[in-house]
Amino acid sequence: MKRFLKSIHPDDDMHYEKMGLTRDRIEIWEDGARTEGKKGEYEWWYFDSHYENGTKLVIIFFSKSPIEVNGPIKPQATLELTLPDGRSYYDFVSASIEESLYATDKCDVRVGDSHITGDLKHYDIVFNGEKVRARVSLDGTIPAWRSQTGSIFFGDKEEKYFAWLPAIPDGKVVADLSLDSGELHLEGSGYHDHNWGNAVMLELMHHWYWGRAKIGDYKVISSWITAEKKYGYKDHDVFMIAKGSEILGDNSNHTLKFLPTDEYTDKTTGKPVYNKVIYEYTTEGGELYRITYDRKGDISKQNFINLLSGVTKFAAKLIGFSGSYLRFEGSATIEKIENGEVVESVTEPSAVWELMYFGKACADKKNK
Repeated sequence: MKRFLKSIHPDDDMHYEKMGLTRDRIEIWEDGARTEGKKGEYEWWYFDSHYENGTKLVIIFFSKSPIEVNGPIKPQATLELTLPDGRSYYDFVSASIEESLYATDKCDVRVGDSHITGDLKHYDIVFNGEKVRARVSLDGTIPAWRSQTGSIFFGDKEEKYFAWLPAIPDGKVVADLSLDSGELHLEGSGYHDHNWGNAVMLELMHHWYWGRAKIGDYKVISSWITAEKKYGYKDHDVFMIAKGSEILGDNSNHTLKFLPTDEYTDKTTGKPVYNKVIYEYTTEGGELYRITYDRKGDISKQNFINLLSGVTKFAAKLIGFSGSYLRFEGSATIEKIENGEVVESVTEPSAVWELMYFGKACADKKNK
Protein backbone atom coordinates (compact mmCIF):
# COMPACT_ATOMS: atom_id res chain seq x y z
CA MET A 1 0.00 0.00 0.00
CA LYS A 2 1.44 3.36 -1.01
CA ARG A 3 2.37 5.68 1.85
CA PHE A 4 1.47 9.35 1.50
CA LEU A 5 3.23 12.23 3.23
CA LYS A 6 1.44 14.08 6.03
CA SER A 7 -0.68 17.14 5.36
CA ILE A 8 -2.51 18.83 8.28
CA HIS A 9 -4.51 21.98 9.04
CA PRO A 10 -3.93 22.11 12.84
CA ASP A 11 -6.22 23.50 15.52
CA ASP A 12 -4.56 22.27 18.73
CA ASP A 13 -2.99 24.19 21.61
CA MET A 14 0.53 22.99 20.82
CA HIS A 15 0.49 24.54 17.35
CA TYR A 16 -1.02 27.83 18.56
CA GLU A 17 1.71 28.13 21.19
CA LYS A 18 4.47 27.13 18.77
CA MET A 19 3.31 29.74 16.25
CA GLY A 20 2.86 32.48 18.86
CA LEU A 21 -0.87 32.80 18.14
CA THR A 22 -3.94 33.32 20.30
CA ARG A 23 -6.82 31.03 19.37
CA ASP A 24 -9.61 33.62 19.43
CA ARG A 25 -7.73 36.86 18.73
CA ILE A 26 -5.90 38.19 15.68
CA GLU A 27 -2.92 40.50 16.35
CA ILE A 28 -1.93 43.40 14.10
CA TRP A 29 1.52 41.90 13.47
CA GLU A 30 -0.08 38.85 11.83
CA ASP A 31 -0.84 40.98 8.76
CA GLY A 32 2.76 42.19 8.61
CA ALA A 33 5.50 40.47 6.59
CA ARG A 34 5.91 36.87 7.72
CA THR A 35 8.72 35.75 5.39
CA GLU A 36 12.22 36.98 4.61
CA GLY A 37 12.31 36.28 0.88
CA LYS A 38 14.45 33.16 1.11
CA LYS A 39 14.39 30.47 -1.56
CA GLY A 40 10.92 28.99 -1.70
CA GLU A 41 9.32 31.77 0.33
CA TYR A 42 6.61 33.98 -1.07
CA GLU A 43 4.00 36.40 0.22
CA TRP A 44 1.13 38.48 -1.08
CA TRP A 45 -1.51 40.90 0.20
CA TYR A 46 -4.76 40.61 -1.75
CA PHE A 47 -7.67 43.06 -2.07
CA ASP A 48 -10.88 42.79 -4.07
CA SER A 49 -13.98 44.96 -4.22
CA HIS A 50 -17.40 45.10 -5.87
CA TYR A 51 -19.19 48.38 -6.49
CA GLU A 52 -22.80 49.48 -6.75
CA ASN A 53 -22.58 50.07 -10.50
CA GLY A 54 -21.16 46.57 -11.20
CA THR A 55 -17.46 47.51 -11.34
CA LYS A 56 -15.00 44.94 -9.96
CA LEU A 57 -11.47 45.78 -8.78
CA VAL A 58 -8.64 43.45 -7.64
CA ILE A 59 -5.25 44.69 -6.39
CA ILE A 60 -2.45 42.39 -5.16
CA PHE A 61 0.95 43.25 -3.66
CA PHE A 62 3.67 40.57 -3.94
CA SER A 63 7.10 40.05 -2.42
CA LYS A 64 7.95 38.08 -5.56
CA SER A 65 6.10 36.40 -8.40
CA PRO A 66 4.17 33.36 -7.08
CA ILE A 67 5.52 31.30 -9.99
CA GLU A 68 9.18 32.23 -9.31
CA VAL A 69 9.37 31.74 -5.56
CA ASN A 70 12.85 30.21 -5.65
CA GLY A 71 14.28 33.48 -6.84
CA PRO A 72 15.11 36.68 -4.95
CA ILE A 73 12.61 39.26 -3.71
CA LYS A 74 11.08 41.19 -6.63
CA PRO A 75 8.59 43.74 -5.28
CA GLN A 76 5.57 44.04 -7.57
CA ALA A 77 1.85 44.70 -7.59
CA THR A 78 -0.97 44.03 -10.04
CA LEU A 79 -4.38 45.55 -10.71
CA GLU A 80 -7.36 44.10 -12.58
CA LEU A 81 -10.37 46.29 -13.24
CA THR A 82 -13.63 45.24 -14.93
CA LEU A 83 -16.17 47.93 -15.79
CA PRO A 84 -19.94 47.44 -16.20
CA ASP A 85 -19.73 47.99 -19.98
CA GLY A 86 -17.30 45.07 -20.35
CA ARG A 87 -14.09 47.07 -20.63
CA SER A 88 -11.22 45.65 -18.61
CA TYR A 89 -7.82 46.91 -17.53
CA TYR A 90 -4.74 45.03 -16.32
CA ASP A 91 -1.84 46.98 -14.86
CA PHE A 92 1.48 46.06 -13.24
CA VAL A 93 4.04 47.95 -11.18
CA SER A 94 7.44 46.91 -9.85
CA ALA A 95 10.28 48.53 -7.92
CA SER A 96 13.68 47.77 -6.48
CA ILE A 97 14.08 46.48 -2.93
CA GLU A 98 15.47 49.88 -1.93
CA GLU A 99 12.29 51.55 -3.19
CA SER A 100 10.02 49.08 -1.38
CA LEU A 101 9.01 48.15 2.18
CA TYR A 102 7.60 45.03 3.87
CA ALA A 103 7.03 45.94 7.54
CA THR A 104 6.82 43.12 10.11
CA ASP A 105 4.87 44.86 12.90
CA LYS A 106 1.76 45.60 10.80
CA CYS A 107 0.52 45.67 7.22
CA ASP A 108 2.70 48.32 5.60
CA VAL A 109 3.71 47.17 2.12
CA ARG A 110 5.15 49.57 -0.42
CA VAL A 111 6.22 48.98 -4.01
CA GLY A 112 7.60 52.26 -5.24
CA ASP A 113 4.81 54.82 -4.85
CA SER A 114 2.08 52.15 -4.56
CA HIS A 115 1.18 50.75 -1.14
CA ILE A 116 -1.25 48.97 1.18
CA THR A 117 -1.30 49.91 4.88
CA GLY A 118 -3.71 49.00 7.67
CA ASP A 119 -4.43 47.71 11.16
CA LEU A 120 -7.07 44.93 10.74
CA LYS A 121 -9.84 47.54 10.88
CA HIS A 122 -8.96 50.23 8.33
CA TYR A 123 -6.77 50.00 5.20
CA ASP A 124 -5.53 52.50 2.63
CA ILE A 125 -4.54 51.16 -0.77
CA VAL A 126 -2.80 53.18 -3.48
CA PHE A 127 -1.90 51.83 -6.91
CA ASN A 128 -0.08 54.03 -9.44
CA GLY A 129 0.14 52.23 -12.75
CA GLU A 130 0.55 53.37 -16.33
CA LYS A 131 -3.09 52.62 -17.22
CA VAL A 132 -4.87 52.98 -13.87
CA ARG A 133 -4.33 55.06 -10.75
CA ALA A 134 -6.39 53.97 -7.75
CA ARG A 135 -6.99 55.39 -4.27
CA VAL A 136 -8.97 53.03 -2.05
CA SER A 137 -10.21 53.19 1.55
CA LEU A 138 -11.41 49.93 3.21
CA ASP A 139 -13.16 49.70 6.60
CA GLY A 140 -13.98 46.31 8.08
CA THR A 141 -17.58 45.47 9.02
CA ILE A 142 -16.78 42.15 10.74
CA PRO A 143 -13.69 41.16 12.75
CA ALA A 144 -10.45 39.81 11.32
CA TRP A 145 -10.57 36.00 11.19
CA ARG A 146 -8.29 33.07 10.53
CA SER A 147 -9.11 29.46 9.75
CA GLN A 148 -7.83 27.59 12.85
CA THR A 149 -4.09 28.37 13.02
CA GLY A 150 -4.24 29.78 9.50
CA SER A 151 -1.59 27.36 8.20
CA ILE A 152 -1.63 24.05 6.37
CA PHE A 153 1.56 22.05 6.97
CA PHE A 154 3.02 19.53 4.54
CA GLY A 155 5.62 16.82 5.18
CA ASP A 156 6.14 14.39 8.04
CA LYS A 157 8.11 17.03 9.94
CA GLU A 158 5.68 19.80 8.94
CA GLU A 159 8.61 21.50 7.28
CA LYS A 160 6.59 23.14 4.51
CA TYR A 161 3.51 25.30 4.87
CA PHE A 162 0.92 27.52 3.22
CA ALA A 163 -0.71 30.25 5.37
CA TRP A 164 -3.75 32.48 5.00
CA LEU A 165 -5.19 35.38 7.03
CA PRO A 166 -8.48 37.11 6.02
CA ALA A 167 -7.71 40.41 7.76
CA ILE A 168 -10.90 42.06 6.45
CA PRO A 169 -13.47 39.34 5.68
CA ASP A 170 -15.86 42.07 4.58
CA GLY A 171 -15.71 45.85 4.55
CA LYS A 172 -17.02 49.10 3.14
CA VAL A 173 -14.97 50.54 0.27
CA VAL A 174 -14.60 53.98 -1.26
CA ALA A 175 -12.44 54.14 -4.39
CA ASP A 176 -11.29 56.89 -6.70
CA LEU A 177 -9.91 55.75 -10.06
CA SER A 178 -8.13 57.62 -12.83
CA LEU A 179 -8.43 56.02 -16.29
CA ASP A 180 -7.77 57.07 -19.86
CA SER A 181 -11.52 57.67 -20.14
CA GLY A 182 -11.75 59.89 -17.06
CA GLU A 183 -12.28 59.79 -13.30
CA LEU A 184 -14.49 57.39 -11.33
CA HIS A 185 -15.74 57.63 -7.75
CA LEU A 186 -17.11 54.33 -6.45
CA GLU A 187 -18.60 52.91 -3.26
CA GLY A 188 -19.17 49.25 -2.46
CA SER A 189 -17.93 46.26 -0.49
CA GLY A 190 -14.43 44.86 -0.21
CA TYR A 191 -12.20 42.13 1.18
CA HIS A 192 -8.53 41.85 2.13
CA ASP A 193 -6.45 38.79 2.91
CA HIS A 194 -2.78 37.86 3.25
CA ASN A 195 -1.03 34.68 2.07
CA TRP A 196 2.49 33.39 2.60
CA GLY A 197 4.50 30.17 2.55
CA ASN A 198 7.92 28.59 2.23
CA ALA A 199 7.61 26.13 -0.65
CA VAL A 200 6.55 26.27 -4.28
CA MET A 201 2.78 25.88 -4.20
CA LEU A 202 2.71 23.45 -7.11
CA GLU A 203 4.74 21.01 -4.96
CA LEU A 204 2.10 21.11 -2.22
CA MET A 205 -1.29 21.72 -3.78
CA HIS A 206 -2.99 20.23 -6.80
CA HIS A 207 -5.70 22.90 -7.00
CA TRP A 208 -8.10 25.02 -4.99
CA TYR A 209 -11.41 26.79 -5.34
CA TRP A 210 -11.69 30.05 -3.45
CA GLY A 211 -14.46 32.60 -3.20
CA ARG A 212 -15.89 35.28 -1.01
CA ALA A 213 -19.34 36.76 -1.31
CA LYS A 214 -21.65 39.28 0.31
CA ILE A 215 -25.16 37.92 -0.09
CA GLY A 216 -27.78 40.18 1.43
CA ASP A 217 -26.84 40.48 5.09
CA TYR A 218 -24.66 37.35 4.87
CA LYS A 219 -20.91 37.25 4.25
CA VAL A 220 -19.10 34.08 3.20
CA ILE A 221 -15.47 33.05 2.75
CA SER A 222 -15.12 29.63 1.16
CA SER A 223 -12.24 27.52 -0.07
CA TRP A 224 -11.62 23.87 -0.84
CA ILE A 225 -7.92 23.03 -1.16
CA THR A 226 -6.73 19.71 -2.60
CA ALA A 227 -3.15 18.67 -1.80
CA GLU A 228 -0.80 17.18 -4.38
CA LYS A 229 -0.64 13.46 -5.19
CA LYS A 230 2.22 12.68 -2.78
CA TYR A 231 0.00 13.96 0.05
CA GLY A 232 -2.82 11.66 -1.06
CA TYR A 233 -4.86 14.44 -2.70
CA LYS A 234 -6.03 15.27 0.83
CA ASP A 235 -8.72 17.95 1.00
CA HIS A 236 -8.55 20.92 3.39
CA ASP A 237 -11.49 23.22 4.01
CA VAL A 238 -11.47 26.92 4.83
CA PHE A 239 -14.85 28.47 5.51
CA MET A 240 -16.56 31.26 7.43
CA ILE A 241 -20.15 32.50 7.43
CA ALA A 242 -21.28 35.74 9.05
CA LYS A 243 -24.54 37.66 9.28
CA GLY A 244 -24.39 41.38 9.93
CA SER A 245 -21.29 41.89 12.09
CA GLU A 246 -21.55 38.44 13.76
CA ILE A 247 -19.58 35.36 12.67
CA LEU A 248 -22.07 32.45 12.74
CA GLY A 249 -19.47 29.72 12.35
CA ASP A 250 -16.45 28.38 10.51
CA ASN A 251 -14.77 25.16 9.43
CA SER A 252 -13.38 24.40 12.90
CA ASN A 253 -16.44 22.21 13.57
CA HIS A 254 -15.61 20.10 10.46
CA THR A 255 -19.15 19.96 9.03
CA LEU A 256 -18.40 21.59 5.66
CA LYS A 257 -19.25 19.63 2.51
CA PHE A 258 -18.00 20.48 -1.00
CA LEU A 259 -20.54 19.49 -3.67
CA PRO A 260 -19.58 20.98 -7.06
CA THR A 261 -21.51 20.08 -10.21
CA ASP A 262 -21.79 20.68 -13.98
CA GLU A 263 -18.17 20.03 -14.97
CA TYR A 264 -16.65 21.14 -18.28
CA THR A 265 -13.14 21.52 -19.72
CA ASP A 266 -11.91 25.08 -20.15
CA LYS A 267 -10.55 25.48 -23.70
CA THR A 268 -7.84 28.01 -22.82
CA THR A 269 -6.26 26.18 -19.88
CA GLY A 270 -7.37 22.60 -20.50
CA LYS A 271 -8.47 22.34 -16.86
CA PRO A 272 -11.68 20.73 -15.59
CA VAL A 273 -13.96 23.43 -14.18
CA TYR A 274 -17.32 23.38 -12.40
CA ASN A 275 -20.07 25.78 -13.44
CA LYS A 276 -21.61 25.42 -9.98
CA VAL A 277 -19.52 25.33 -6.81
CA ILE A 278 -21.63 24.35 -3.80
CA TYR A 279 -20.83 24.31 -0.08
CA GLU A 280 -23.08 22.95 2.66
CA TYR A 281 -22.36 23.91 6.26
CA THR A 282 -23.96 23.14 9.63
CA THR A 283 -23.40 25.54 12.54
CA GLU A 284 -22.72 24.45 16.12
CA GLY A 285 -26.39 25.19 16.78
CA GLY A 286 -27.53 22.82 14.02
CA GLU A 287 -28.49 25.42 11.38
CA LEU A 288 -27.85 24.17 7.84
CA TYR A 289 -26.76 26.57 5.07
CA ARG A 290 -26.11 25.90 1.39
CA ILE A 291 -23.96 28.37 -0.60
CA THR A 292 -23.93 28.10 -4.41
CA TYR A 293 -21.60 29.95 -6.77
CA ASP A 294 -23.17 29.88 -10.27
CA ARG A 295 -20.74 30.79 -13.06
CA LYS A 296 -21.92 33.20 -15.79
CA GLY A 297 -18.57 34.10 -17.33
CA ASP A 298 -14.80 34.50 -16.89
CA ILE A 299 -12.92 37.58 -15.75
CA SER A 300 -9.42 36.23 -16.19
CA LYS A 301 -7.58 33.16 -17.51
CA GLN A 302 -3.84 32.62 -17.31
CA ASN A 303 -1.54 29.75 -18.18
CA PHE A 304 1.42 30.46 -15.90
CA ILE A 305 3.99 29.20 -18.37
CA ASN A 306 3.12 32.13 -20.65
CA LEU A 307 4.32 34.49 -17.92
CA LEU A 308 7.79 32.93 -17.93
CA SER A 309 10.67 33.55 -20.31
CA GLY A 310 14.07 32.22 -21.29
CA VAL A 311 15.64 29.35 -19.35
CA THR A 312 12.89 29.35 -16.73
CA LYS A 313 10.22 28.83 -19.39
CA PHE A 314 12.25 26.11 -21.10
CA ALA A 315 12.75 24.26 -17.81
CA ALA A 316 9.04 24.52 -17.00
CA LYS A 317 8.16 22.94 -20.34
CA LEU A 318 10.64 20.10 -19.73
CA ILE A 319 9.00 19.12 -16.45
CA GLY A 320 5.52 19.46 -17.91
CA PHE A 321 4.43 22.39 -15.76
CA SER A 322 0.86 23.31 -16.65
CA GLY A 323 -0.30 25.61 -13.87
CA SER A 324 -3.28 27.85 -14.57
CA TYR A 325 -5.45 30.46 -12.89
CA LEU A 326 -9.08 31.25 -13.65
CA ARG A 327 -11.25 33.96 -12.07
CA PHE A 328 -15.00 33.69 -12.57
CA GLU A 329 -17.99 35.98 -12.26
CA GLY A 330 -21.58 35.04 -11.62
CA SER A 331 -24.13 34.83 -8.84
CA ALA A 332 -23.87 33.56 -5.27
CA THR A 333 -26.90 32.21 -3.43
CA ILE A 334 -27.29 31.29 0.23
CA GLU A 335 -30.10 29.05 1.42
CA LYS A 336 -31.06 28.25 4.99
CA ILE A 337 -32.56 24.76 5.26
CA GLU A 338 -34.79 23.37 8.01
CA ASN A 339 -36.17 19.82 7.97
CA GLY A 340 -35.14 19.47 4.34
CA GLU A 341 -37.00 22.61 3.27
CA VAL A 342 -35.51 25.95 2.15
CA VAL A 343 -36.83 28.56 4.62
CA GLU A 344 -34.64 31.46 3.45
CA SER A 345 -32.97 32.17 0.12
CA VAL A 346 -30.93 35.22 -0.89
CA THR A 347 -29.01 35.76 -4.15
CA GLU A 348 -26.22 38.20 -4.96
CA PRO A 349 -26.05 38.61 -8.78
CA SER A 350 -22.45 39.89 -8.79
CA ALA A 351 -19.91 37.54 -7.18
CA VAL A 352 -16.28 36.62 -7.94
CA TRP A 353 -14.40 33.39 -7.21
CA GLU A 354 -11.34 31.57 -8.53
CA LEU A 355 -9.74 28.28 -9.44
CA MET A 356 -5.99 28.00 -8.89
CA TYR A 357 -4.71 24.89 -10.64
CA PHE A 358 -1.10 23.79 -10.11
CA GLY A 359 -1.36 20.08 -10.92
CA LYS A 360 -2.00 18.21 -14.12
CA ALA A 361 -5.60 17.96 -15.25
CA CYS A 362 -5.18 14.22 -15.82
CA ALA A 363 -4.68 13.50 -12.10
CA ASP A 364 -6.21 10.13 -11.22
CA LYS A 365 -9.47 11.11 -9.53
CA LYS A 366 -10.15 7.49 -8.62
CA ASN A 367 -7.30 7.63 -6.12
CA LYS A 368 -8.62 10.76 -4.38
